[in-house]
Amino acid sequence: MTDLRPPVVAGMFYPAEAAILRQEIDRYMEAAQTPDLAPVRGVIVPHAGYVYSGPVAAYAYKLLAEQETRPDRIFVLGPSHRSWFPGVAIADVDGFQTPLGVQPVDREYAGALASEERVFSAITAPHTPEHCLEVQIPFIQTILDAVPIVPMLFGEVDPIEVGKLLNGRLTPRDLLVISSDLSHYHSNEAAHRLDRGFIDAVLAGNVEGVASGEACGQSPIITLMTLAKSHHWQPHLLDYRTSGDITGDHSQVVGYAAIAYTDTRHG
Repeated sequence: MTDLRPPVVAGMFYPAEAAILRQEIDRYMEAAQTPDLAPVRGVIVPHAGYVYSGPVAAYAYKLLAEQETRPDRIFVLGPSHRSWFPGVAIADVDGFQTPLGVQPVDREYAGALASEERVFSAITAPHTPEHCLEVQIPFIQTILDAVPIVPMLFGEVDPIEVGKLLNGRLTPRDLLVISSDLSHYHSNEAAHRLDRGFIDAVLAGNVEGVASGEACGQSPIITLMTLAKSHHWQPHLLDYRTSGDITGDHSQVVGYAAIAYTDTRHG
């Protein structure tokens, strides 16, 4: 692999030294307590600095680590925070590099998707400064090393249309990882209230409720909800906390949730 997307937030959002990074992820995974759920087809996980969101994200990744069957491919979906563009940008690279190594990209699949559907573009530029997918990669490398990913950033796009386009292209061995934080910069009390309403909308399959919430990853979440409705996947809340719950600073917090979707027709 010569065409790699290098890490840009290592040393800021998570440790830049491989041994320390592994120790931190292992610590979060050991502390997480997961229910007996299978088979998991998708998860929603937060994407802040690990000190804030790592303990919550670990609930979803520990559950994925406990699944009997490894996925053949992982779609990693998140919102673009720094670039505006129409549609969905799929990184046109061979892999995503972190201190833990390289997670391969299914570049052939990504290129075919971009060439066949105008909503998708095989462009890397929006991915270069973006953190929301990168912070998921070390967790993925820890539990599903070498499984190819399809890294998708959402720009200005109809997420229901994206869900419908992906619907016929998913196999039972594909996994979806949705990267999203919840409310931003409210008091801890207000954040809990707002986020509870948002989570309830997700669990109820209420797309309108999700669309009116504050999660930065609303669009990819709605794409997952569209797929879940079509395939009868059931959402389960694994963990919810705010940065204030973790750090003790309750003045302006960000909300984080881990949610898993299981296939009710199998398992």
